[in-house]
Amino acid sequence: MTRTAIIAALPAELKPLTRGWQHERSNGVDLWRWSFDGGEWIAACAGAGVNRAAKAFAEVEKSGELDSVISTGWAGALREELVPGQTYDVSTVIDARTGERFVTTGPPNDCWLVTNSRVADAAEKQRLASTYEAALVDMEAAGVARLARMRGIPFYCIKGISDGYSDHLPDFNRFISTDGQFQLLRFVFFALVRPWHWRALIRMGENSSKAARSIAASVLDLLDERGNIRKLNGYPKNQR
Repeated sequence: MTRTAIIAALPAELKPLTRGWQHERSNGVDLWRWSFDGGEWIAACAGAGVNRAAKAFAEVEKSGELDSVISTGWAGALREELVPGQTYDVSTVIDARTGERFVTTGPPNDCWLVTNSRVADAAEKQRLASTYEAALVDMEAAGVARLARMRGIPFYCIKGISDGYSDHLPDFNRFISTDGQFQLLRFVFFALVRPWHWRALIRMGENSSKAARSIAASVLDLLDERGNIRKLNGYPKNQR
């Protein structure tokens, strides 16, 4: 039986992909399963951060060993030329906390991603881009990559851009709970009385929705109908 895990932080990142899949919730982790003859795709999210990604990974493993794992979801751009709403195949993931580097099983390219412990604002994006020569920033991929390396299974990373390099957005960190959940209601009340953020937030919402759809298409491009990783027709490409 072929089992592929698809791990993100938030349900909205996976919604276009998992529409119609069997959903369950176990130990604080949302799980979606798609079974087929000879295998299973299982998507999971437990919140933002490497510890929450590890929790999602562990919950997926409870029902069997994995043959491959994909880290996906939204990321921030660390280069002006990267387009919000599009997905990119990551070749190297860097843990900003430890300095570890994880080469993915995907295509060799210059699209590196750095995993940060906080949501990166404009100043932090500049620092990360300069320090790590990375193209993207997220909060989970290094945690997934580390576990995949420990188990000796193929690791892929596909990220959709929710916010551009020069976007000026409010500080989202204050709305992320200790268990990695985004406190949407608190944020809505915050944003309602700060109209100077509205245009940027509307743009981010549109880009995030587009990126989630693109993530779904990219993951389905990577996996064939039997759950195996495609290596035909020139896949993977760097940009979708």
